Amino acid sequence: MFNWAGLAGIIVFYIAILLVGLWAAWKRKKELQNAEEDTEELMLAGRNLGVFVGILTMTATWVGGGYINGSAEETYKAGLVWTQAPFGYSISLALGGIFFAHKMREEGYTTMLDPLQARLGRVMGGLLFIPALLGELFWSAAILGALGTTINVILHLDEYVDYGNTLSIALSAAIAVFYTLFGGLLSVAYTDVIQLICIFIGLWFSIPFAMTNEAFTTLDISENDWIGSVEPHYAGVWFDYAMLLICGGIPWQVYFQRVLSSKSPRRSQLLSYAAAGGCIFLAIPAVLIGAIAKGTKWEMTEYGRTPTGDDTRFVLPLVMQYLTPEWVAFIGLGAVSAAVMSSADSSVLSSSTMFSRNIYQQIFRPRASEREIIIVMKIAILVNATVACVIAINVPSIYGLFFLCSDLVFVILFPQLLTVVHVPRLANTYGSMLAALVGLVLRLAGGESLLGLPATVRYWWYSDTDGQLFPFRTFAMVCSLCTLVVTSFCVEKLFSSGTLPSRLDFARSFDREDSEATGLNYRQQQQDLQKNGIDNYGMTETTGL
Repeated sequence: MFNWAGLAGIIVFYIAILLVGLWAAWKRKKELQNAEEDTEELMLAGRNLGVFVGILTMTATWVGGGYINGSAEETYKAGLVWTQAPFGYSISLALGGIFFAHKMREEGYTTMLDPLQARLGRVMGGLLFIPALLGELFWSAAILGALGTTINVILHLDEYVDYGNTLSIALSAAIAVFYTLFGGLLSVAYTDVIQLICIFIGLWFSIPFAMTNEAFTTLDISENDWIGSVEPHYAGVWFDYAMLLICGGIPWQVYFQRVLSSKSPRRSQLLSYAAAGGCIFLAIPAVLIGAIAKGTKWEMTEYGRTPTGDDTRFVLPLVMQYLTPEWVAFIGLGAVSAAVMSSADSSVLSSSTMFSRNIYQQIFRPRASEREIIIVMKIAILVNATVACVIAINVPSIYGLFFLCSDLVFVILFPQLLTVVHVPRLANTYGSMLAALVGLVLRLAGGESLLGLPATVRYWWYSDTDGQLFPFRTFAMVCSLCTLVVTSFCVEKLFSSGTLPSRLDFARSFDREDSEATGLNYRQQQQDLQKNGIDNYGMTETTGL
């Protein structure tokens, strides 16, 4: 039977999100008045986000459909101890505030890739755009995938419309893209406020009704083990995922876009700390819903069977659909759907910002006008949203995507960003190239079941039944970091001592004296870029030691 109440809930909340996004776009246009639209205004909201909006939009960096649906799913399947995303990303935001936010905002960067290009060269920095792009696309796909499953549970679209899941994903992405094209980060930030309010009200409002349903038994862990446990032989896997989320949660443009849009370096830190607490708080209802699903006798509901296999993806919408009254499901499911759609805009905007800024402008068109960059950015928004939709439709596991989207970012980008921001003298183009290659090879050698990629290297403690039990992702990241530092140091010594002739410095990393090269700050490099254009290698002359 078609759920008309659910459809009404989705329509109401979608309209609310769309109107808020368009209102923010109108507000931005009004503030600009007759002034020409510029990239900083579109990408970073003029670096003028207020505290309240800033905290909520920073929290929404991670709290979205994949986060909420995935946390409920994993609590139901494996227990709270394996639901690491809330804790991992919360710690990640706190560490980002401590070690990265102040430095990045103080320097006045526009994207996360700016310090990498300033130190390693425009081409090498452009290559590092690839893992950053893949991360954002996988994250967007996880969000849209969560949306498709939620709407299917509510409306049973597949029973009435061919390709109902595809239709729901495409429609939601189209709405998000529409207001993002006009309002940029400001529209995204204001819809994030509505998103978090929707999640807070919708989830908490549903819990009492679900717990009083006759099919629900208890939350007592002696009878309903929703806490779970970590067996000794899985300790390495647990640690690997924890490091993936904590360290791999830092080098994301979707996070740094908020950091760099803050009014001051100190405020960017404040927003990070507040968002860390918000991530934990907003995960509580999702975890409780997963625990409620674990303690429910599903045979007593209209659903008629215990969710297993791929059905575990539907745990959160199933609880709302079958354990709460129809009018409660109207609020809860509509709110969650709107929140999921609102999250998609952040990742799409972030990846498009990096492309227009760090690829198109920095490498191909250093003298491009503001208008030209904005046009390219809007085209990139459309392309990236389309690609994310395709991934969401074809990859089944929400929580699997949730982890997969951080892998390449963790292994390749984190070591590079950490070194460039904190010890730039230990990083140059040659070390960066080899480090990225080492990290990529070691990570892919471990295999990836979601992509059908077999394990070509069986790391320590490998099991034929359980796969890699050694924390191979963390191992690959550490190897990449060590390769970057050691190779950069050795190459610098070889060139500075004359062992290697300067003609072999194809990346032009050592054209200037150490003090002169490292003395140029980021703003000066950008002025030189605009004035002199681009050299034959696509590298700045100040990338070396």
